[in-house]
Amino acid sequence: MIKRFTRLIFGLFLFALGTSLVIRGNLGYGPWEVFQAGIANLLPLTIGQATVLVSVALVVVVILLKEKIGIGTLANMVLIGVFLDLILAAGIVPSMHGLFSGLGLVVAGLFTTSVGSYFYISSGFGAGPRDSLMVAIRRRTSLPVGLCRSLLECLVAGLGWMLGGPLGAGTVITAFGLGVCIQIVFRLFSFEATAVQHESLAATFRGHPAEKEKKEEGNNPDM
Repeated sequence: MIKRFTRLIFGLFLFALGTSLVIRGNLGYGPWEVFQAGIANLLPLTIGQATVLVSVALVVVVILLKEKIGIGTLANMVLIGVFLDLILAAGIVPSMHGLFSGLGLVVAGLFTTSVGSYFYISSGFGAGPRDSLMVAIRRRTSLPVGLCRSLLECLVAGLGWMLGGPLGAGTVITAFGLGVCIQIVFRLFSFEATAVQHESLAATFRGHPAEKEKKEEGNNPDM
């Protein structure tokens, strides 16, 4: 349990770090950050606080799509926004002012985010709201996981732009590149996101592993 929880928190930190790298690349925010910055333009929120707000809304959608909600989902909902605000406020990632240095930081951010996704999804505590939505689309369409993510990125980038979010070359690169990076990282780790049996909140607090929970559901005629 401790090892899995460590993987979860480490993965969420890497996700926030990757997001901050893309932002500091200074070529335009990533699609979700464009959307969240657009919301922050409308409401008195930091981008991290807007990230939490969007995550809450996505959790509701994920529940409606009948994906499991776990500790990882809730931790993702809160901690990525908190980590993001802390990293940006600390100034540990310098802002780039050149095209090639900016591109390098954006690409590094995409791979860092992808590795973060691998760690926290593989912990089995429940995927985050965005990744749960990605997995739900994959289950229902059988499209490659990278394509599912890219479609989501393009959609939210468009919505964010309409809300006044900072759209740029980095946004386009992230919209199409993040799905590719996730595909590469997941293949390197021989990881299939839909094969992970995530624990629900109830199962985690009862101390039941995901596989045991699945067997119990299968043996229950009312489920």
